[in-house]
Amino acid sequence: MTLADRLRWARERAFVGRVQELATFRAALRGEPGAPILIYVYGPGGVGKSTLLRRFADEGRDAGRPVTEINGRLIDPSPTGFTAEVREPFGPGSVLVVDAFEHCQGLDEWLRETFLPSLPGDALVVVAGREPPHTSWQLDLAWQQAMVACPLGELTRDEASSLLELRGLAPDVRDRVLDFAGGHPLALNLAASVSTAVGGTVWRPTPDVFAALIGHLVGDVPGPVHRLALEVAAHAMTTTEGLLRAVVGQERAGEMFDWLRRLPVADWGRQGLYLHDLVSDTIDADLRWRDPEGYAEMHRRVGHHLLDQARTAAEPDAMVAIRELSYLKRYGPVGAYFQMRREGDFHEDVLRPGDEAAVVAMADDTEGPESAAIVRHWLRRQPEAFRVYRESATGSPVGFLTSLRLTERPSGDPVAEAAWDHAEQTSPLLPGEHVRLSRYCLYPPEYYQVSTVLHLMQLRICADWIRQPGVAWSFIISPYPEAWAPLMEHLGHHRTVEVGKFSLFSCDWRTTPLSVWFDRTQPGPLFADSAGPANSGPVTLPRAEFDQAVREALRNWHRPDVLAASPLRHSRMVSASPAPADDPADALRELITGAVDALRDDPREAKLHSVLATTFFRRVPNQAAAAERLGLPFSTYRRHLDRGQQRLCELLWRREGAEQAEQKVSTR
Repeated sequence: MTLADRLRWARERAFVGRVQELATFRAALRGEPGAPILIYVYGPGGVGKSTLLRRFADEGRDAGRPVTEINGRLIDPSPTGFTAEVREPFGPGSVLVVDAFEHCQGLDEWLRETFLPSLPGDALVVVAGREPPHTSWQLDLAWQQAMVACPLGELTRDEASSLLELRGLAPDVRDRVLDFAGGHPLALNLAASVSTAVGGTVWRPTPDVFAALIGHLVGDVPGPVHRLALEVAAHAMTTTEGLLRAVVGQERAGEMFDWLRRLPVADWGRQGLYLHDLVSDTIDADLRWRDPEGYAEMHRRVGHHLLDQARTAAEPDAMVAIRELSYLKRYGPVGAYFQMRREGDFHEDVLRPGDEAAVVAMADDTEGPESAAIVRHWLRRQPEAFRVYRESATGSPVGFLTSLRLTERPSGDPVAEAAWDHAEQTSPLLPGEHVRLSRYCLYPPEYYQVSTVLHLMQLRICADWIRQPGVAWSFIISPYPEAWAPLMEHLGHHRTVEVGKFSLFSCDWRTTPLSVWFDRTQPGPLFADSAGPANSGPVTLPRAEFDQAVREALRNWHRPDVLAASPLRHSRMVSASPAPADDPADALRELITGAVDALRDDPREAKLHSVLATTFFRRVPNQAAAAERLGLPFSTYRRHLDRGQQRLCELLWRREGAEQAEQKVSTR
């Protein structure tokens, strides 16, 4: 018996429940009349989707069908990246299993309209993610008959009891675990792993429950090297033996990798192994609070290894390596700039014939005819400097990045001229060196705001810094320097040049080698006072972070879970709100609504009220639709939207200052 056979036997032995889902898959596998060709499994994290898909894959192979497995968490979320994972010819009778689809949910329409119809007629596809299938699947008459949606819930009590029995728990312990964890598979497996349970409780499995269980699991780690390996796996996007060698040493890396992959909270794919999101978040935050110095050292070792990978990776793997490096920033002081909740809707591409008109139009709509003329200027001189960002579903360009490589003083662009002059006057270039200028980072619907498209641009900009030889200076442009200053400073770029309404942040890489640059971007302590995880009371954010949080709250207006986690929840204005203290989302909504309504009361600013209310409160699909509803040219709409958000931030900042003054008076 091979190791694969033993693992397969162990998986089958530990599998319980899911009778209906297995029956549906087996009918599809046999090609029975009326059986689906697409099975769409969905449910919350930890409910057992990956376990079920692994069983599907095993049964597909038993039936003699070629099986391709794709993990959405580990791929480049673009049509090219998805297609690249199907490396073998997808022949007749093949089975495609796609797990963690929530990590590339934006590919939904492309998958439905382009990729799946290209597969052989007898192919069978299984997709699993946290979100239910988009209504477009049901609206398509063909897919209505060809697919079945399977919501995956908790196990029944009998199934959960059987799972715990298979894990070796005694009957009295099983009853307490069932009362504690319900039928949630992840909670049950975690409880079984620590082989203890909390009696006399009727709690349901929640993130707090998971955190408590994980605390027991971490406490039972065999030794300090195992603990370090676990913390590395929690910190990194994926973990390989090579990464463990860089942190725990050559002698124990293989042993630690084998130990990690046996954990019930671990899974793996082509790029390496990873822990469940909830487990990663809990372990990483615990170490960062408990041992800031140890956390910083672990972060440094992980980062240096990933930095070397990003610098040396082959071009097809470069952006995956850059993504792994940027993932380390999600918990730091600039984490809000990196935590993308949804990816795949857009992807990066080269400039293609016909794109020039769209690129020029974007510049004209957002910045005016002078900017459009400068874009034409660079399209003629450095077309290779342009990266186009496309909507995955349609392939249409929605934004562009212009990353210029300057080896001599430019002309025809005041911003590029100012960047060059600053570099020459401060520290001139040597032979073989160049200036890298991120001249345009344009995504008109969210102009220089935190967004998925701008995040893709940031990854490309970092790749230019890390992978292009001879970079002496780098410059990044922004019309909103206050909002972006925290990120720029963290990345070693300082505000140095002002050109009209734009600011340039710059870095001299000859005085900041890459390893030193990374070491200067430490996450820092989890809590400013290092006193522990409890929040001690209202906190006023720095102005730039405050403004950014207000803009984030607007974008997430219809997501109470995200609003409840906003950094503004600890602000003085929210603390003083009459809304219930246990519902910060409602308190924040009331404050923002009041401030937006205040704009309506001033005739000079009524138009700003209309733009904000229509864009964020009315559920319009995008900003172009909002402009159409308001009857405004898109460029005029954009100016009103930018001004409206600025005024809203000013009003709320004034409210925050008033509450701070009031509290000072009341405590005298």
